[in-house]
Amino acid sequence: MVVKTKLKKGDTVIVNSGSEKGKKGEIIAIDRKNGKVLVKDVNIRTMHVKAKKQGQESGIIKKEGYINVSKVNYYCEKCEKGVKLGIKVSEDGTKQRFCKKCEEVK
Repeated sequence: MVVKTKLKKGDTVIVNSGSEKGKKGEIIAIDRKNGKVLVKDVNIRTMHVKAKKQGQESGIIKKEGYINVSKVNYYCEKCEKGVKLGIKVSEDGTKQRFCKKCEEVK
């Protein structure tokens, strides 16, 4: 099942639930098939990596993990909080996203 969302790669979002609540970050990737997003510096996981080839180093790597898209909201700089996005269609047929609180076009 593909999840519809108005968020895009590069948007700034704020986490609204869970252990990472209140953290802000930029979206690195979106998995629409599973309804998950990858946010920079949020949900950090520790991975123990073994060397695959000779000369490659093994060690502990910290990497972001996916979180559910329902746990994040778009962060509006003008409102300074997480908001919902709406879509306006202009006269020429192009779609624009806007903040539903302050009506600012994103």
